[in-house]
Amino acid sequence: MAKDMKVALLLDFYGDLLTEKQRESLDFYYNDDLSLGEIGANLGISRQGVRDNIKRAEAVLLEMEDKLGLAAKFSEIKARLAEIRKAVDIIDNKNIKVYRSDEINESIKVILRQLERLDQLNE
Repeated sequence: MAKDMKVALLLDFYGDLLTEKQRESLDFYYNDDLSLGEIGANLGISRQGVRDNIKRAEAVLLEMEDKLGLAAKFSEIKARLAEIRKAVDIIDNKNIKVYRSDEINESIKVILRQLERLDQLNE
């Protein structure tokens, strides 16, 4: 069974919507990298039962992402924050080398503090 690592991210977003066995099966499979047999032994179900749980759970997670798009939005926000951080670094380097402006330096500090807060909200 091929692993779609996107499912590990979706598990973080939508895992509470799964049954306990589905959530545990996915957690063991994606996060702990256990085999179907090992998961079955841990959960007291057959290897086929584990496979069925994983397939059903993956379908639920993918459907939720199709409807809500939270993981995609999360990834987009992270990418845009990284772009902003790169731009701030360019401005900071230019300020250090050329302008040496305290006002620009203080503005950079404000932007970096806000970026840090956004990163914390986005975790």
